[in-house]
Amino acid sequence: MAVLLPPDDAQDCGLLAGINTTPLVDVMLVLLIIFLITIPVVTSSVAVQLPDERIVSSQSRPDSIIISVDRQGQLFWFDTRLPNADALERRLRDVAARVQQPEVQIRGDRQASFEGVGRVLAACQRAGIAKVSFITEPSALP
Repeated sequence: MAVLLPPDDAQDCGLLAGINTTPLVDVMLVLLIIFLITIPVVTSSVAVQLPDERIVSSQSRPDSIIISVDRQGQLFWFDTRLPNADALERRLRDVAARVQQPEVQIRGDRQASFEGVGRVLAACQRAGIAKVSFITEPSALP
């Protein structure tokens, strides 16, 4: 930090207190250099064609399995309450063993925590279910 002192022959011996902006400028220049170096890293240069999202109404097929998660996190196989995630996984293993594996559709309550839906997805993965989808209510488009 620098202090400007008056010459020796000056009558007023008080110090001049001013803001030293040199450290501020140094920090700003370092930040500018860091940002100039990291910006090209953040931007992706690989050309990728991303899929278009379309809202398609899907209808439940008769062989589809519907698993519901209510707001308390309880699991339901169609309308039958399951005691725990192990019972769900046992049933999913039976479904996965079929020749024509049906689609598993998950209905999660709007107020349900993600943990309940995550347990269903993990059970589907462990059981080897190939098709999993989510059932949502259609929203009114403007």
